[in-house]
Amino acid sequence: MKTTAAIVHEQGQDFRLEEVDLDEPRADEVLVRMVATGLCHTDISLRDSLPAEMFPRVFGHEGAGVVEQVGADVAGIEVGDHVLLSFRSCRQCGPCLEGAVGYCDNALMLNYMGFRMDGSTTHRLEDGSPLYGSFFGQSSLAQHAIAYADNCVVVDKALDLTLLAPYGCGFQTGAGTVLNVFDPAPDQSIVVFGAGAVGLAAIVAAKAVGVETVVAVDLLDARLEVAERHGATRVNPAYLGEQPVQDRVKELTGGGAAYGIDTTGVSAVVTQAQLSLRPRGTLVALGLGDEQYAVDAIDLLQNGKVVRSSIEGDSDPLEMIPRLLAMRAEGRFDVDHLVTTYPFAQINSAVSDVLAGTVVKPVLVW
Repeated sequence: MKTTAAIVHEQGQDFRLEEVDLDEPRADEVLVRMVATGLCHTDISLRDSLPAEMFPRVFGHEGAGVVEQVGADVAGIEVGDHVLLSFRSCRQCGPCLEGAVGYCDNALMLNYMGFRMDGSTTHRLEDGSPLYGSFFGQSSLAQHAIAYADNCVVVDKALDLTLLAPYGCGFQTGAGTVLNVFDPAPDQSIVVFGAGAVGLAAIVAAKAVGVETVVAVDLLDARLEVAERHGATRVNPAYLGEQPVQDRVKELTGGGAAYGIDTTGVSAVVTQAQLSLRPRGTLVALGLGDEQYAVDAIDLLQNGKVVRSSIEGDSDPLEMIPRLLAMRAEGRFDVDHLVTTYPFAQINSAVSDVLAGTVVKPVLVW
């Protein structure tokens, strides 16, 4: 079938809306007409960093839409269902059977390489040449997407899909880190470096489960104001003078935070986050940025700290997204206001705005 997709032809280029050919869904696939797609930093980072041979490509991994066709082998999803799309997992390997679907043995092939497990592509350019798709099993920066039962979450048709698209990655990652990795007690403080969509989702989730002290660190006052409205104490390093960021965080948390999150991917900031922890504290690095992080070895060894990562907040989207939507319905996960919508044709403006920090979460709407 014919559809329209936002194509990146070469590393670092702008997105270009073009008509492309999309396969009909196979027996294990689902065809989804996109209503809205969240724009994530991962889309932008990989656009700028994947090797030349992995282009042209269709990105997009926070899709929300309506099911138009369902393959014969797909269960639990029907034509007309409203769905949110998330990352893929095989559901059969060791990590998947343990419930750690984000660490699936086949994650690289299923989410990043740009083709199906058999090497075929779901998309082709108008001249018939291959177009890499299947990004997170969806490539939802397009008017239609091929997805799968393992990354489709059916939601209530009464809900506004333009507000729900970011649950597939950004909101799930931030909230999941707090709820799944930390599971904090009220008196266990949390510091979040980077108050973008992921960081703010973490802050909202932390306050939702009663964490008393949450600190937000960012250079943008506008984002810190949002964090403050959700109960976080704001820290802008630009206003600290000679005082190190970690010292200010320790003042606010009574000796250091029990848990820390870094969403910046900046090595120096990751080190600050580590130093902001109390003894035996845990830092989760979520940002995609610098290729290496500098860890303070003396601080690590003397204080028994843990520095680790988390894929999608250790979430299973089939469980986490419904959990977060239930919290949203209860008024405990209020993130709707973080979304700024753009017509799909304005995708490059949305990229510019999120990189400049003038919006928190851009969502592209057809």
